[in-house]
Amino acid sequence: MEITEVRVVLKNEAKLKAFASITLDDCFVIRGLKIISGAQGYFVSMPSRRRKNGTFQDLAHPINNEMRKKIEDCVLDAFETELNRPGAQELATVGAANDLDVFD
Repeated sequence: MEITEVRVVLKNEAKLKAFASITLDDCFVIRGLKIISGAQGYFVSMPSRRRKNGTFQDLAHPINNEMRKKIEDCVLDAFETELNRPGAQELATVGAANDLDVFD
């Protein structure tokens, strides 16, 4: 399975740094991935929903470490590229993208 597209929208929040979507094999999209700034650097959080008891449940997630690493590497590479794009930080500050709606 190949990741054929990664889209990243920067956010200017304390821990949430970006939203991302990935396309698998040009035929399946997963939206709502988050790039979070943690104690050991950036990491990718899979899309999730809050359950009635307050815990979170992933809506989609890889079932092996190889795919998890592939997703994280691709998403973080795209995030770094977007961070280094001229003007990208200003767009994140102004809020040019409306969270996940940007991928519609």
